[in-house]
Amino acid sequence: MSGQNIKRSEHYGELQKVVDSLFAEDDAPYLAVVDPSLAFRVTRLDVVLAAEAADLPEDLLRVVSLLPPGEYTRQQLTDQLNSAITGHAWGQVYGTVS
Repeated sequence: MSGQNIKRSEHYGELQKVVDSLFAEDDAPYLAVVDPSLAFRVTRLDVVLAAEAADLPEDLLRVVSLLPPGEYTRQQLTDQLNSAITGHAWGQVYGTVS
């Protein structure tokens, strides 16, 4: 089965920890339902800095670097990251984020 990404990395779930740390202060998620403009947001730079601070492997740093510039709610960020993870077939290796 050479060439297939089927084994979990020692870094499995690390990107989830980064996302959780970025949105730890989001204590009112119900506001996003009432008015999406009130949702807590992070910038691409916030995500890149958090990923670098977490000492993620190069593969995951590459996934983070694929984020387009802008601001993200948690849902938008996880959608973008999961798209890149899935596109590289790394879901089983590094895990997806929620």
